[in-house]
Parts: sequence; C-alpha cells; structure tokens
Amino acid sequence: MSAAAPLPIISGLAELAGRYDAVLSDVWGVIHNGVSAFPEAVDALVQYRRAGGKVVLITNAPRPSPPIVAMLDRLNVPREAYDAIVSSGDATRTMISKYRGKAIHHVGPATEDDALYDGFDVRRTGPEEAEVVVVTDLDTDDDTPEMYRERAKYWLSRKLPMICANPDRVVEHGHQIIYCGGALGDLYAAMGGMVLMAGKPYQPIYEEAFRLGELAAGKALDKSRVLAIGDSVRTDATGAAQFGIDLLFITGSIHAAELDAFGKPDPQAIADLIAPSRAHVAGFLPRLAWAS
Repeated sequence: MSAAAPLPIISGLAELAGRYDAVLSDVWGVIHNGVSAFPEAVDALVQYRRAGGKVVLITNAPRPSPPIVAMLDRLNVPREAYDAIVSSGDATRTMISKYRGKAIHHVGPATEDDALYDGFDVRRTGPEEAEVVVVTDLDTDDDTPEMYRERAKYWLSRKLPMICANPDRVVEHGHQIIYCGGALGDLYAAMGGMVLMAGKPYQPIYEEAFRLGELAAGKALDKSRVLAIGDSVRTDATGAAQFGIDLLFITGSIHAAELDAFGKPDPQAIADLIAPSRAHVAGFLPRLAWAS
C-alpha cells in the first residue's frame, strides 16, 4: 500500500483564513487542556472572527453547552472567540429523553454531569434496576477501562444498552493523557454490548454545528468553505471526512509524543497517521495559532 501524500506545512490559521467562511473547532486539546487555555489558539479564533469568519465550537464534552460556556469563561476564553457551541452532551440529551421518568445507571463523575438530566425526571439507580447505562466518563481520572470489565459483564447479562456521552477515548489534561468515556464504550461494544454514541465523529453533532454556523453567517454555507479544526484522528479527522469538510490537524495534543509535535515532526508520518480517516487535510500545526 502506497504512503499518503505529505501534508502541507502552514504557518498558522491566517494562511488558510481566506479560503473558509466558517470553522468548526474542537475545544479540549485545541483551545485548552482542561487546566488552562492556549492563548495563541484563542487569539487565532478571535483574529479569524475579526476578519469576518464564523466560529462554532464542537466538543465531545458530555455536558450540555451552557456549562461548557461557563467553563470557558473560567479559563479566560473570551466569548469574542466563538459564535456558538454545540456539545456531545447536547446530542446525548436527545437520546436520554427516551428514558424520561425511568431508571438509569450513571457512570462518571457523581455531580459534574447533573445538567445532562435536567427536566427528564430520571432516577439514577444501580444497574440492577436500570433500563440503560449512561457513561459520561470514567469515575476518576486514574481509572482505566479494564477496571470496569466485571461491571460491564453484569450490564451485558441484563442486555442493558449504553449511551456514551463522550466518544473520546483519551484526552489531554494538563501534562497527562487520561481515559474518557469512549474507551469504556469501546470495551462494552467489544464484549457484545449495544453502544449508542453521541458527539464526534457522528453526523448529528456536525449537522447542528453547521446549522449554527449558517445562523451566525446569516446565509447558507458551502461545505467546501468550512474548515474543521481538531487534534484527534478518531473523532475530528473521521468526523470531518464523513461530513465532507476540510481539516486543520493539531498535532501537539493527544498525538504529540508519537508525532514529535514540538520537535522535528515528519509531515509524512502525520499524513500516514491521518490517512485511514480519509480526511482532506488543509495543513497541520502543533498548536492552533494565527501565525507563527
């Protein structure tokens, strides 16, 4: 099998800005690392909007978008950096609404994800009573999916479907890489369980982001003039490819070590990593910036 074509080396978003009317930008790993914002990335989005572009943030965070906005406020990401936001949590609420008034078994941080269930009158119970398992993330940042195998065997014995609110497998948190809900979803699916995924790379979240982009632009958008920005091959590259939009790939997050993102990255190695997604890549950067 022949190697993928090397990727174009770009100096920053400014080099691409004139080709796109809107960007759909990932959040965690692109704009912040869970602890602090990346000032150059924030500046890039602000500059892009000042030049007339529209920015929709598209995130696999397993919470509805209002708490995400509040988190961005705390991290000093100005609202001038984006026009709208859509989260995996927003998409997940549509799935959870089918279990209104019923018993669900929640896996993930105990209180952080309460907003996911607002207005649905669900009862959070043990798996013995539940009709569905809802996974936002692993219970703690130190957990691994394998630690849940015995629990998953019981869910499987009851034929419980799983709604996975965060399809991400891993995420950058400060200087650590931690497991996310998607890793547990993968384990359950491999065991034979039924898993329903919200968020990227699945189409509904992109359709909503595109709709919000058109609303912000006040006109119909051409997909050929919309750019995805993301750091994950599995979610961002695959999602962009399936939705039919170009990708600006951020190498300095979850793939930083394998790509030597801050050393001497090999454009061919980056192209080969992304190639299975079939994404059309406009360029790559270690961190999102307006110009180098």
